[in-house]
Parts: sequence; C-alpha cells; structure tokens
Amino acid sequence: MTQVSSRVADDVRFVAKADYLKTLAKLREEGFEMCADLTAVDYLTHPGRNIAAGVLGEIKLERFEVVVNLLSLSQRRRVRLRVQIAESDTTIDSAFDLYPGTEAMEREVFDMFGIKFNGHPDLTRILMPEDWQGHPLRKDYGAGNIPVQFKGAAS
Repeated sequence: MTQVSSRVADDVRFVAKADYLKTLAKLREEGFEMCADLTAVDYLTHPGRNIAAGVLGEIKLERFEVVVNLLSLSQRRRVRLRVQIAESDTTIDSAFDLYPGTEAMEREVFDMFGIKFNGHPDLTRILMPEDWQGHPLRKDYGAGNIPVQFKGAAS
C-alpha cells in the first residue's frame, strides 16, 4: 500500500486489488467508521494520467479505478482509497460486510461501469432497467444511439 500525504492534502492510498478488503478492515479498526462514497472512474481516454513518481509502488495503472472515501467522524479524518481494476478482470471484493452502507453504491458502480463486486448480497441493476444492454458510464459505451426528444423545443 502506498500513501500520499501532506499537511494540506487528503490522505490518498493506492491499494492493490488483492489487499483491498484487508486494507478496509484495518482502516475500520483504526476508527474509519463510515464509507462516505464508493464510485469508479473509466480512464479509457486518459491512460497516461499524471501520478507522482514513486506513488504507485508495484501497482500498475489500469483502465478502471474504484475510489472509496472513508471518514472517521470521531477523529475528524478522511482517507481515499484508489484501487486499479483491469479491463480484463472487472471484479473486486465487496465492502458490504465491513461497510453495509456500500450496498447501493456498489450496485450503482456495477450498473454504470460493469464492475462486479464479489460477495455482494444483491448485485443487480439499480438505475437502469434489468434488460438494459451495456454500462452507460463506460467511455466506450455507444452514446448517441438513443434518440432524445426535448420537450418544448421548436421543430
């Protein structure tokens, strides 16, 4: 696990996918009792993103990234975890057992990006209809295939 910290910067940690649950459990023990957000980013069109030298350690940048923001309300601290997800294996373990509030967040990431959370109790679509094809927030999703009609627009 690599940590980036400064007096003015957020505590950001790049975590290997294999260490994700172990890191979450350790942070929970350290008093990070709340998962404020869990989301994903698709870097398909921005593969050469700017990460300071030495920050990643052995971690390789991948197309997808799961981003988790944890809070310690009692200590007034915040930590952000960034986990790289390869396009060839879009799975990661579910945080649900440690942070039950991630249930809907993980479903949204699955629905919008197609990232599967192993061990999730109900990994089904949450925003799109069950029969929807594809994942709309992927950069390679076929945008523009659905006609959009604007109400009140002049013809």
